[in-house]
Amino acid sequence: MKELIAIQAELKAPKGQFNSFGKYSYRSCEDILEAVKPLLTKYNATILLTDEVKSVGEHIYIEATAIFQVKDTSISVRAQAGINPNRKGMDVAQSYGSSSSYSRKYALAGLLLLDDNKDADTKDNSEENRHSDTKKLDILIANINKADSIEELIEANIAAYKFANGDESIQRIVLEAKDARKEEIGV
Repeated sequence: MKELIAIQAELKAPKGQFNSFGKYSYRSCEDILEAVKPLLTKYNATILLTDEVKSVGEHIYIEATAIFQVKDTSISVRAQAGINPNRKGMDVAQSYGSSSSYSRKYALAGLLLLDDNKDADTKDNSEENRHSDTKKLDILIANINKADSIEELIEANIAAYKFANGDESIQRIVLEAKDARKEEIGV
């Protein structure tokens, strides 16, 4: 699914919203959709978003699915967000709507490889954590290298990019591994 990989590489979805209470920038589901629409047109692709209300015990949540489709081929990513129908300052519909928007945003972010984490200086940079990170990266690269289909390659690539968390040196390693494997499996 080379179209998804191209869109992931070209997509620029800046964090155009600002939370004045928490003093941080963020992107909304709508921001992501507006940024990706021209690329979907360019690559003749579609994204479909769906929601489903689910529960585990007494906990209610929304599970959103973002489905990327080109011709007869599709791939999907799911994300969940809890619902608190008693949230202060919101009626029930607003609470469900807020959870829907949040879960859709994270499903899209996973599908399109959008980083939504804080700055690198919030990371644990201890020696023990760096050693653990190196082992995890080795496993993720091994998963890319053993992918036998474009779907497996996309799934392994998504996991590795999430792990990279915006670190350009790790993203380069992931990109090189992905490109090499694409050539090997002929996509």
